[in-house]
Amino acid sequence: MIEVETPSGLARVRLHAAEEPTAALVLGHGAGGGMDAPDLAAATEAARDERFSVALVEQPYRVAGRRSPAPAARLDEAWTAVVERLRGDELRRLPLVVGGRSAGARVACRTAAETGAVAVLCLAFPVHAPGRPEKSREHELDAVELPVLVVQGESDPFGMPSDGANRRVVTVSGNHSLKADLDAVRAAVRSWLAEIV
Repeated sequence: MIEVETPSGLARVRLHAAEEPTAALVLGHGAGGGMDAPDLAAATEAARDERFSVALVEQPYRVAGRRSPAPAARLDEAWTAVVERLRGDELRRLPLVVGGRSAGARVACRTAAETGAVAVLCLAFPVHAPGRPEKSREHELDAVELPVLVVQGESDPFGMPSDGANRRVVTVSGNHSLKADLDAVRAAVRSWLAEIV
């Protein structure tokens, strides 16, 4: 476990280093969950199969034991500090894919250019709050000019993003948790990572 001081407090990183990595994947957790979410584990396994080093980032509010996430600007600031630290040391000189599940995917999208990423992986991107499709967050996906993969549950109450010029949306069985078909999550992530790096 690596501890990183950020402007928002202490963050933690669980690093799964590949022996001879070809690239790196940095993933953030959802608003109410942690680094052990099943879809994050599936994506980690898929990335390691493709010889990626994988870093799972725990935001400072979770490290401090709080359940409610910090405001978006604080999340982005902490995430960027962690990615910069990893790029300067453990993940130095590796092409970097950033991403996460749900709220972590939003953070990765908003900071993709700033972190020097080559692509973004979104697991269960929350397009809108359940029952509130008029308050779309799809603009955060649209703003990313890099290749993006979104793996979304077919019955996700947080909505279904559309495909875009640089964006591929893969629909799998299940809802926002993506637990119903982890093999499909792994397969989607593995094939996409093999293409982009």
